[in-house]
Amino acid sequence: MAALALLLLGTSACTSVGPGTGRVEKAAQSDTLSGIQIVTLDNQTVRTYIPPAVPTFAQTMGTTRPLGQIVGVGDTIQLTIWEAPPAVLFAPISGGSASSGSSSAGEIARAVTFPDYLVGTSGQITVPFAGSIPVVGRSPAELEREITARLSKKAHLPQVAVHISKNASSNVSVVGEVKTGIRMQITPKGETILDALAAAGGTSQPVNKITVQVSRNGQVYSMPLESVIRDPQQNVVLQAGDIITVLYQPYSFTALGAAGRNEEVNFESTGFTLAQALGRVAGLQEGRADPKGVFLFRWEDPAAIPNLAANATAAPDGKIPVIYRINLKDPATYFAMQNFPVRNRDVVFIANSFAADFQRFLGLVVSTASPIVTLDNSLNRN
Repeated sequence: MAALALLLLGTSACTSVGPGTGRVEKAAQSDTLSGIQIVTLDNQTVRTYIPPAVPTFAQTMGTTRPLGQIVGVGDTIQLTIWEAPPAVLFAPISGGSASSGSSSAGEIARAVTFPDYLVGTSGQITVPFAGSIPVVGRSPAELEREITARLSKKAHLPQVAVHISKNASSNVSVVGEVKTGIRMQITPKGETILDALAAAGGTSQPVNKITVQVSRNGQVYSMPLESVIRDPQQNVVLQAGDIITVLYQPYSFTALGAAGRNEEVNFESTGFTLAQALGRVAGLQEGRADPKGVFLFRWEDPAAIPNLAANATAAPDGKIPVIYRINLKDPATYFAMQNFPVRNRDVVFIANSFAADFQRFLGLVVSTASPIVTLDNSLNRN
């Protein structure tokens, strides 16, 4: 019987998978992770909850002027120079072309079109009688003005036309959940995010489950596609080198414990509530779950919690560990859950009820103790 007593003590510690309700509620006293905040989720909490600001495309990338007329490395430039008579600085050159036209005085004006310039890594081109001209990052109009100014004291009433004959640098890439991944050229019109998606044939998944990610200058910005469609301000003009990645349901939460299903669950990026989350995992397991022991674990922005405890300790990224406690025995909680948003990487844990743990404990006792009792009876008969 002494062996049986030791067995009972050993099994009592392993009856529950995951922490019980009481242990989670005491998490604020944890020595392993200091500053855990326990917040009861009710209508008052929902009313005072301050959702962290999510930067929009308009706020982060702002308004951008069309960049299709900006010269970049790899572009090809066509240059034409007109010179009024009587002085003629430019004679027809080998490989180029010259044309004539009538001036107001009946004299002949000359136009010379030079062979196309391929812009190299130096970012400059050399124009006869004008010298070396920096071109990268400048518009054709700017180049026309500078070349004209340099020739004004050498040629007679020069006029210059600069044209980007091949635009190889002003492109954006569209990848991910689109019909066709493409590399799209930017034109003077100023293509937007939705223009790029249309050029790629649209998305291959429903719009309400798509997140658009724009990578620009080493920074990554994300927004739900639905929000971009609804708000024209978010449909920003693209810049050369932008990478648009179309993601299908990149947001997820994890359900653990006595939930109907233990799994990672993807959800839409435009408004997903705790009530929907519990429905997505088939609710609570009947006969096992503790309705008072539903918890949501989150690294939260301190600004979202109006009344932080004095021991709140932020992580290096500025967020604090928060456990939202949900009591499904209270009918009012169901209204609060309909207005409380689930966020990416949240963990929903449902504790076992005391009755379920006790029943499991008894099952372990019976299944483990029966062979020992049988053995004791056999030895006593002998």
